[in-house]
Amino acid sequence: KQWYQRRVRGISPPSKRSLHELSLQEHDSELCTTYTFHHHGDDSGSENHCIDGQVKGAATTEEDDLTNDDDLVEINVSGTTFVTTYTCLNKFPNTLLGNPERRKKYWSEKLNAYFFNKHRPCFDSILHYYQTGKEAPPLNVDPDVYAKEKEFFGIKKERELAVYIPEGDSTTGVDCIQSCRMKVHNFLQDPRSSQFAAVWHGFDITFICVSIAFLIFESEPKFKTQFTDKRETYFWYLFIVNCVIMGFFTFDFTIRLLTWPRPIDFWKNFFNVLDFLSILPFYVGLLANGVGNGGEDNMDNKQAYVVLRVCRIFRIVRIFKFIRHSRDLLIIMKAVSNAKRELVLLVCLLFIFVITFGSIMYYIESTHNKDFDSIMQSCWWVIVTITTVGYGDMCPQSPGGKLFGGFVLTLGIVFLALPMTIIVSKFSFVYEREKM
Repeated sequence: KQWYQRRVRGISPPSKRSLHELSLQEHDSELCTTYTFHHHGDDSGSENHCIDGQVKGAATTEEDDLTNDDDLVEINVSGTTFVTTYTCLNKFPNTLLGNPERRKKYWSEKLNAYFFNKHRPCFDSILHYYQTGKEAPPLNVDPDVYAKEKEFFGIKKERELAVYIPEGDSTTGVDCIQSCRMKVHNFLQDPRSSQFAAVWHGFDITFICVSIAFLIFESEPKFKTQFTDKRETYFWYLFIVNCVIMGFFTFDFTIRLLTWPRPIDFWKNFFNVLDFLSILPFYVGLLANGVGNGGEDNMDNKQAYVVLRVCRIFRIVRIFKFIRHSRDLLIIMKAVSNAKRELVLLVCLLFIFVITFGSIMYYIESTHNKDFDSIMQSCWWVIVTITTVGYGDMCPQSPGGKLFGGFVLTLGIVFLALPMTIIVSKFSFVYEREKM
């Protein structure tokens, strides 16, 4: 045990001496004590043994030796060992692991660590909270299970005191208000929190589909005037439906903003920004276009027309609101994010490949073929060729250009295959890990 503790603390073990030799030296020091064996419920039997200190109460001695903030601490959760520091745990004294008196009863002499027979995937998020002070709920874990784990470790109460309740204010009224905010936040974030939450999210998905349908049909020439000209038969019906949809999105966005745990962090969430961009064009359109000016085609203010057209581009982001309702899509986004280094490598290699071979093709074909009148045009041909799209809008005509074109096509297939295998392998690994 001494040798193990020295390794954990970063102290090199004694060189050229085995543990047996170390035991002999300690035996010669005549440091003897008495302790009791407990074997299969048998409390009898005391023997004298020579060791380097008091074995009776060894767990207490070991724990006292490791109570310095800079020392490591091992936590065993259902067979999986996690290693952290007391400094990390002591930052939250109101929790189970942050309170030395409360965690002491979970010390295991056999494992020489704190042992908890709890949910292992949830403890990753529990430890993440101790390390960063922020929650990261585990994926594919029932929220009720995670809530019970947080309650056991005392994190739920700690989080409410640290985030929601002002310092020095612990009145019952404040507790009630913050509890209601938490319930509403969970209601909007998790469709499995209640049946009504599932219905609410169902309406959200339905309105997203309808708004995307409006966006598509509004671009059709035969339907466009129905959306833009108030003199048309169905203009007001479509306008009222659109107002109902945008009113729902606005109400949902406002409630999320008011119930977000940390309002300052609200805009750091990617989906919250998408929600804002999806409803912004509607209100900009009301201000710039007005309801009764006869549509955007009759607008006299050209600057307002340009602003309206630019803002309407952001309506496309409504389709990304679907990601919020799919765990698999969220896992895919996280897997792509973890493979961003490989994706950047692919883009860099593609850039070098296109510029190099586009320039060569330009100097080969520029004197014989008007299609290759610039390096930019040649780079476009290289991109179309190596991706095996082959639009046929431009092609080499000289023998040298055709020979070089075949070389580019063959090399392009190999060029894309090599980094793509790395990206697919990394993506598959991350995707399977997140699904577990």
